[in-house]
Amino acid sequence: MATVLSVSGSPSATSRTARLLRHLDDRLAGQGHTVIPFDVRTLPAEALLRADFGHPAVVGALELFARADGVVIGTPVYKAAYSGLLKALLDLLPQTALVGKTVLPLATGGSTAHVLAIDYALRPVLSSMGASHITQGWFVLDRHLTVSPDGTLTVEATDAEALDRIVDGFSAALERTAPVAVHG
Repeated sequence: MATVLSVSGSPSATSRTARLLRHLDDRLAGQGHTVIPFDVRTLPAEALLRADFGHPAVVGALELFARADGVVIGTPVYKAAYSGLLKALLDLLPQTALVGKTVLPLATGGSTAHVLAIDYALRPVLSSMGASHITQGWFVLDRHLTVSPDGTLTVEATDAEALDRIVDGFSAALERTAPVAVHG
């Protein structure tokens, strides 16, 4: 199976976006994929803002992208675009960071007015970075994500069904494109 890097572009430690990604990570892992969760907010701000390519945390992030067969990119939508934190990371990555990779874009936001942010803001950047296949993305309204006091995420049924289909499509695309392990 494939190695999937699951990237949260949310600056918040209690982010619905990150919780949604971790929820979907479980589905991908259950399908046999190795999932590596990565919260961009854990990178040192100074290293991101100064584009410090030599900083150990940045080097580590670049290595995670290089190892991945597929990438799930999740972001909250602010002012009709993906987060500035995600933008800072994408700017640090080599222009070819997504070559040969299958990518699933996801977004969360407070209004349906932001639903096109995936297609008009995020997808063109991912394409310009060489993603071999960008699967259908999905936008989830914040009000359709409920976090219980113990941190458990509940996704409204309509979105949950759609997300299952989206993640399963991403998984199938990974299976078609991921390198086959050779044993010998």
